[in-house]
Amino acid sequence: MPKTSSKASRAAKSSLGVKIPNGKRASPSGSASQSPVTPKTPKTPADEGIDFFEAAFKQGEKPIRVHELQLDPDGGPNKDRAYVRLPPAYVPYIVRVSLEAGTPASKNGLFKTNFPLDGGQFSRDKVVERKLPTDLSKSIQIDLPISHAGAFVYWVEYDSDTPGSRVKGREGYFNIDPILRVKSRVPILADGSISEKGGSVQSDYVNLPLDGISILTIVSKWMGPTTAWREYLAETSARGYNMLHWTPLQERGESDSPYSIRNQLVYEPSMFSGGKKDLGKDGGKAKLEDMLKIAREEYGLLSLIDVVLNHTANDSPWLLEHPEAGYSPSNTPHLAPALELDDAIVRFSATLSASGFSTSVNSQQDVETLISGFQDSLKELNMWQYYVLDVVRERASVKEALEKANVKAWAGPEVAHKTIAELADIVRASGHVQGLRRLEKKFGTHIDGPVAAGLVKAAFVDVQDSDALSDAWVRIVDVLNIPLYEEWKTDTQVAVDNIKNRLVYTRLDEHGPKMGAISEKSPLVETYFTRLTNGTKSDPRKYSLANNGWIWNADPLANFALPPSKAYLRREVIVWGDCVKLRYGDGPSSNPWLWEHMTKYVTSLAGSFEGFRIDNCHSTPLHVGVTLLDAARVVNPDLYVCAELFTGSEETDTLFVSRLGLNSLIREAGNAWDPKELSRLLYRHGLGKPIGSMDSACVTSKEELPPPTGKGPTRDCIVIPHNGSAPHALFFDLTHDNETYLFKRSAEDALSTGALITFSYSAIGSVKGFDDLYPKLLNLVGEKRKYEATGLGVRSGIARAKRLLNALHTEMALGGFEEGHVHQENDYIVLHRVQPATQKGYILVVHTAFSKGSKDRGCISPIKLRRTKARFIYGASVDITSYEAEDDPKVLHGLPGALVEMAAVVVPQGLDHEGPFAEIVVPEYFPPGSFMLFETHMQGLDADLDAFCVSGAEAAFSDLNLVDLNVVLYRADGEERDATKGEIGTYVVPGLGNLVYSGLEGWMSPLRHIMRYNDLGHSLCAHLREGSWALDYVHSRLSRQVETFPNLEKPAEWFKQRFERIKTSVPPFLRPKYFAIVISEAYKVARRVAIEQCSEFVSSGHTFTQDLALCSIQMHGLVQSASLDPGKATPSLAAGLPHFATGWARCWGRDVFISLRGLFLTTGNFVGARAHILAFASTLKHGLIPNLLDSIQNPRYNSRDSPWWMLQNIQDYVVSAPEGLALLAEPVKRRFPKDDSWVAWNDPQAYAFSSTIAEIIQEVLQRHVDGISFREYNAGPNLDMQMKDEGFNIDVRVDWETGMIFGGNQYNCGTWMDKMGESTKAGTKGVPGTPRDGAPVEITGLLKSTLRWLSQLSKTGKFPFKGVNAEIDGKKRLVTYQEWSDLLQISFEKCYYVPLDPADDYKYNVNPSIVNRRGIYKDVYGSGPGREWSDYQFRANFPIAMTVAPELFDEQHALGALKLADQVLRSPLGMKTLDPGDLQYRPFYDNSNDSTDPAIAKGLNYHNGPEWGWPLGYFLRAYLHFDMRVGVGKEDPTQTLHHLSHCLLTQRHYIKTDPWAGLPELTNKDGAYCSDSCNTQAWSASTILDFLESVHKLSKTSA
Repeated sequence: MPKTSSKASRAAKSSLGVKIPNGKRASPSGSASQSPVTPKTPKTPADEGIDFFEAAFKQGEKPIRVHELQLDPDGGPNKDRAYVRLPPAYVPYIVRVSLEAGTPASKNGLFKTNFPLDGGQFSRDKVVERKLPTDLSKSIQIDLPISHAGAFVYWVEYDSDTPGSRVKGREGYFNIDPILRVKSRVPILADGSISEKGGSVQSDYVNLPLDGISILTIVSKWMGPTTAWREYLAETSARGYNMLHWTPLQERGESDSPYSIRNQLVYEPSMFSGGKKDLGKDGGKAKLEDMLKIAREEYGLLSLIDVVLNHTANDSPWLLEHPEAGYSPSNTPHLAPALELDDAIVRFSATLSASGFSTSVNSQQDVETLISGFQDSLKELNMWQYYVLDVVRERASVKEALEKANVKAWAGPEVAHKTIAELADIVRASGHVQGLRRLEKKFGTHIDGPVAAGLVKAAFVDVQDSDALSDAWVRIVDVLNIPLYEEWKTDTQVAVDNIKNRLVYTRLDEHGPKMGAISEKSPLVETYFTRLTNGTKSDPRKYSLANNGWIWNADPLANFALPPSKAYLRREVIVWGDCVKLRYGDGPSSNPWLWEHMTKYVTSLAGSFEGFRIDNCHSTPLHVGVTLLDAARVVNPDLYVCAELFTGSEETDTLFVSRLGLNSLIREAGNAWDPKELSRLLYRHGLGKPIGSMDSACVTSKEELPPPTGKGPTRDCIVIPHNGSAPHALFFDLTHDNETYLFKRSAEDALSTGALITFSYSAIGSVKGFDDLYPKLLNLVGEKRKYEATGLGVRSGIARAKRLLNALHTEMALGGFEEGHVHQENDYIVLHRVQPATQKGYILVVHTAFSKGSKDRGCISPIKLRRTKARFIYGASVDITSYEAEDDPKVLHGLPGALVEMAAVVVPQGLDHEGPFAEIVVPEYFPPGSFMLFETHMQGLDADLDAFCVSGAEAAFSDLNLVDLNVVLYRADGEERDATKGEIGTYVVPGLGNLVYSGLEGWMSPLRHIMRYNDLGHSLCAHLREGSWALDYVHSRLSRQVETFPNLEKPAEWFKQRFERIKTSVPPFLRPKYFAIVISEAYKVARRVAIEQCSEFVSSGHTFTQDLALCSIQMHGLVQSASLDPGKATPSLAAGLPHFATGWARCWGRDVFISLRGLFLTTGNFVGARAHILAFASTLKHGLIPNLLDSIQNPRYNSRDSPWWMLQNIQDYVVSAPEGLALLAEPVKRRFPKDDSWVAWNDPQAYAFSSTIAEIIQEVLQRHVDGISFREYNAGPNLDMQMKDEGFNIDVRVDWETGMIFGGNQYNCGTWMDKMGESTKAGTKGVPGTPRDGAPVEITGLLKSTLRWLSQLSKTGKFPFKGVNAEIDGKKRLVTYQEWSDLLQISFEKCYYVPLDPADDYKYNVNPSIVNRRGIYKDVYGSGPGREWSDYQFRANFPIAMTVAPELFDEQHALGALKLADQVLRSPLGMKTLDPGDLQYRPFYDNSNDSTDPAIAKGLNYHNGPEWGWPLGYFLRAYLHFDMRVGVGKEDPTQTLHHLSHCLLTQRHYIKTDPWAGLPELTNKDGAYCSDSCNTQAWSASTILDFLESVHKLSKTSA
C-alpha cells in the first residue's frame, strides 16, 4: 500500500468496512456564499472514534467490544494488569476502566489520562480528566473510545486521609497495536498439497495481525546498490516473509558499520548507483521510498528499520559544530579523570617501542609485562588527587580564616572534646565537604576555610593558637582522606583489571578479534573517547567525547555516563570506539539542537517505514525514547515498534514496553540450551492460548453500552475482562548479531528450530544467513562480500521449507489459529496449532539437533489425536555434506546442504474406549534436524455446539424462584444429603476434594480461575478429560429433585441436552472447555434471575451488594430436617455453613432476626421474612421465643435477647414491606397452651388458640413487666450436657427505677455471647465464657426502639394497646409506652456512659476503681455480684443500641466511643469481641484446645477476643449516623462515607475470592483464618447489607 501520509493511511483504514461519520453540522441560516468558509481542521483519529460512537446505530452492526480494566482499591492497576496490550482498532471499541465505589481512590476521585478522550491530537503531556461519580452504591466506570494505535498512561488522583492533600495513584499503561496493511497472498496449500502458486502476492490488501508478521533481517551493504535489490526482494517474498528488517540505511561512518551513523538525515550513498550525486536534496529519501514501495506493492513486503538513538558515528561532521551533543569533561566534569586515564593509555601505546616494550601480545607473560609497565606510568598521573582533600591547602585556608577572624561559627552537632575520628565523622555527615566524590578536578574536594575554622574552634575549646588549631584541622583531614585514598586504590585496581582482561580478549584470546600490534592508532585497548579535531588546536575537555558501549548487568534505567557512575573511569564499559554517546539531558531544553536533529531523523523514518526496531533500547533513556517515538507516531500513528532488551528483569522489560509503547520484544530461540528449555520458550512466547481455552467463551458478558461521550445511541456490547498482558514476542530463530547454530548447537538444527519458530503464535523473524546456512556470524564492520541470491534453488539451504512454513504462519494468524499445544519428549518437540471455532489445525513434529553428529531417530511415543484425522503435508531433513562454506572473496555462501524431502507418512485411525483417534508414528529414518507437518481435522465436529451450549438458558431458568435458586446455585454437603435423603452430596474432584456446594457456585469457584487464566492443568480439567461423571452429576442431581422442586425440570433438561451432546461430539481434551461454557452460562443466567427478583437497592447496586444479596439465597433453602412447620418441610434460614446446615442446629431465633433485615428485607424477600416472623411468633412461650427452633418440635427457650430481635424485625418489616402494617393484625396459631405448659407439637393442646402479631408483641412486653421465671423444660444433661443445674433457671425482670430489663445469672448466657465452658480439665465445665447477666446494652437499645415505635403507632391508633400494666412501688397501674421510653431515655447515659474525665464521674453510675478504659459505653449494666468489672468491658455491642435507638445517646459521647471502637475494636473482617487491653483478651479461638488454661480451654474465649463479622455492620451504621450529625460528615458526608466504605475493602475481596462466596462467622486475630468458624454466616452478610442500604438511601436522598 502506498505510504503517502498519515492522512492517506488513515483514510485507507477507514474504508475497511467501517465508515467513520464526518461529523458535519447543519450550516447556520443564510447561504454559504454570504460568508467565507473557514477551513476545517482535519479530523484526528481520536475525533473519528468519537464520531463513530455518536453516529446513529446501523442495522447489522456487531456488538462493540469492551475491554475492561479493573483497578485496585488504591486506584492503581493490579500488578498483573500494570501493562495492557489491546488489539488494533479495525473497528472502534471501548477500553473501560472500572473501580469499585467506596474504595479509597473514589474519594473525590479524578481519572486522568493522556489518551485524547475529548478528541484532538495526542500529546504525551496533555492530560484529560474525568470526575469519578460520587454514588457509593454503584460501580464506577470510565469508557474510552478507541480508534487508533498508541501508548497511553492513566491514573487516578484522589483525596488522601490527610485533609487538604491529594494522592496520585499508581500509573497504568495500555498500548494499542497498530494496523498493518499488507498485500494478500495465494494460500500455500491447495487440496492438501503445496501449491506452486502458493504465497504469490495478490492485488488486494489484508490487515496483518502482529502474530502474522514474518520478518527477515538483511544488511543492505551486502546487497549492492538498490538497482540490484529486486532479486533479494523477490527471494524474500518467495520464502514467505512479509516484512524486511533493515539494519540502518543512513550514511555510515568511517568504520563502515551500519550502526555507526555519520549523518542521520542522509542515506548511505553507496546504496545508489551514482553515489552521492544520486542522493538529491532530500538525502536519498525519495529514491529509497521508491524501492520500499516496490517491496510493498510488488513483493508484499513491509519495511522495518533499525533506529539508533543512543549514539552517532565518531566522525559525524556535526559533532564539531555541536560538541555539546556528546559527553565531555566540559559538560560532564566527572569524566575528567576517565579522559586522563584514556590519554595515558594512548600515550603508553605510542611509546611502547621507545620504552623497551614489545608491541605484540603472544603470551600471558606479554600481557603481564605490558600491564605492569602501564601501572608504572599510571603512578605519574597522581590520580589520587581527584579524590582527596589537599592537606597543605586545607591548613593554609584554616589558618588564614583564623588570623583574619573570618570564622563561621559551628552550627552543627556538639563537637567539644570529641576525638579526631568522631570529628571526621561529623564533618563527613555535615554536608560541608565540597566536591566530595565528584572527581571533577584534582583537589576539587575541599572545605571552606571559615567553616573548618569554626569547627576546630568549637572542638578544641582550650586551644587558642592558630597554628595549633590549623594542625588539628590537618589531623581531621587526614582521617577524612583515609577512605578516599582507599576508594582511589579500589577504582584504580578495577580499571587496571578491566584493561588487562580486555587486552587478553582483543589480542590473545582464541575467539577474540586478534587485533595485532599495539600502536597509537591501535592502542593497548580501545579508547573511551573520540578526540575531535578540525586542524586547529581545540580544547580537549570540550572536544573529547565519550564513546558509547554497554556494561554487563548494568541498571538499564541508569545512565552510565552520568554521576555517580564511574564506569568510564573504572573501564567497565565494553566500548564501541566508532560511536559517540549522545547527551540528551533532561529534555529538549537541555540540548535543543540535538533534540531537533534526532526528531527530524525519526520522523523522516516514520514517514518511510512501517516499523522501527529500537537499537540498544535498554540503554536508551526512557524520556528520550518516549518523546521521539511520540513524534514518530504523529507522522505514522500505526508505526510498529519492536526492540530487544537486556535488562535481566521482567518488571523492567514491562516498564520499557509500557512507557515506549513497544509492540513486540525480540526473543531468540538460539538462547535455549536444550529441547526442554526451547519448549519452555515456545510455550511462553509462542503458544498463544492452550487448546481448549475458555476465556473467550466463558468470561465475557453481554451488556448495553451507553454512549461514551453522553451523545449517540446505546449499543450492544461484549465486555471482556482484561487480565493484563505479557509483552508481545517477536520470536527469532536467530538474530543478525548472534553466533550461528553451527557454533551453538549443530547446523542441522537450523531446520528443526526454524520450523518450530514458524509455528509460534507471535511475530517471528530470521536472517538470510540462517535460511542459507551460513556457517559463521558475519562481521557487520569488516565483512565486504555480497549476498548470493539463492531464491528457492539447490543452494538455498532450508529456504524451500521456510516458504511453506512462513506462509502457513501468516495464514494461521489471519485465520485465528490462536490455540496451541507444546509437547516435549526427549529430543522431540511437537507443536499443534488449532483454530478454536473450526477445530482445523496443523501439527508439527520436530526432532531437534542440539548435539552435533548424530543421525539417530531418537525416541518419542506415538502421538494420539483424539477424534481427529491427520493428513501428512510435508516433511524434510537437511543433509549437510561439509561444515565449511565455499571460500569466495566476493560472494557469501552457505554450507553445502540439501533439503531432503520425506515420503508421505500415512496416519492410521484407531478406536478405543474413548473413541476414534489418529496416531502419528515417527518413521524409522528421522534424523536430528528433521520435521514433519500434518493437517488435522476434528471428526464429527459439531459446528453449532458453541451456540447450542449457551442457547435457551433464559427460558430454562426464568421460572425459578428464590428457593429453587438455592438448589441450583448452592447447597452445602450437609444440606444436599439431608434434602435428598443421603443420595447426593457435593461433588468430589480427585486432587481437589469436595466442592463446597453441590450447585453452580461450587463449580464456579475453581472455574473462575481456570477460565480467566486458561489453567487447563487444573485438577478439575484433568478430571473432566478423564470422564463425563461431572456432566452427569450436574443434571442428575436436579432431575432427582423435580418432585420436590417442579421448577427444576427445565434447568435439569437444559443441562442434560447440552451435556449429552458434548459427550457424543467432543473429544476428551475439549470436554473442560464445553463444561465450562455450559456451567458459566447457567451461572450467569441464574445469578441474573436471582438479582432480578431482588429489590432496586440490589438490582441497581454494585457487585459487592449483589454478592452479599446472594447470601440470602445461599442461606435460605429447603431441607428435610429443619423447617418452620413441625408437620412438613418448609424453607428456612440457616445460621451459617457448613456447621449450621441441618437439623436442630440450622435455625436459631437470635440468628434469624439479626439476619432477617439484611438478607430478606433489604433484598425484597418479604415473603421469606413474613414466614419466619409468623413461625417464631407462634412459638412465644414465657414471653420468649426459642433460641433453637428445631422445626418447632422441640424448641429451647434460653435466650433473653431473641424476643427483642424479633420485635425489632417486626418493626422493620412493617416499615419497609408493602402494606407492612397489615402484619400486626395477622393471626397466628400458638404452639403452646396459654399456661406455658410443654406439649408435643401434635398434641391437641398445641395450636389450640390464636393471637395476632400485635397481641404477641404486647405479650412479650407484658410478660417481661410481670417478670419471667421458669426452669427450662427437660432441664438436665439430655438438654445440655455442659450446663450446670442452676443454669437452666431463667429469670428476667424490669427495673422500674431505670426502665431496664435485667436477667440471667452467673451460670447461663442469655445473649449472643453464649459460649458455655466445657473443660473438666481446666475447671470451666458449666461456666459461661461471657454470662452478661444484668442489662446488656443491646437489649436496652432494642427495648427502647420497640417502645418508641409502639408509642408512635399507639398515638395514631395503629396499635391496639397503650402500654403495659405494672406494679410500681406496690401500686398497679398502666405504664404507657411513651412513659417507659422516657424512663429509659433519662436513665441510659447515667447508667451506661463512662466519662472521659474522671472529674465527671459523679454525674454517672461509675465505680472508678474498676474502670479499664474511659469514653466508652458499658457492655452491661448491673452485672452479678463479684463480676461488677464485666460492666466496664469494652465490647462491640453498644453500636447495636446506637443503631436501633440513637436517641438514647449523647451525640458527642457516642461519636467519641465509636471512634475509639474504630481504633481499638475494628478488625479486617469484623469487630474484636473484647478490648485487646482487657486482661481476658484471647484472640485465637480453638474449640479443640484441651489445655488446663481456663481462659481458652475448649474455646471458652469464643467471645473474648476473636473477631466476629456481624457486629461490624451495626458499627458502620452507628458511625454513619453520629458522624453525619456531629462529626466531619455533618459538613462533608463523603468524608464519612469513604471512611466507612474503606472499612469494607477486605470484605469485598473476601466474598469474591472465597469458595463459599460469603463472609465468615468469625476470624482470629487480625482477620486470620479460624478453622472452627462457619465459612459463610448469615448475619455476617446481613448486617453489611443493612449498612449498604443506608448508604444507598443516603445517595438517593442527596441525588
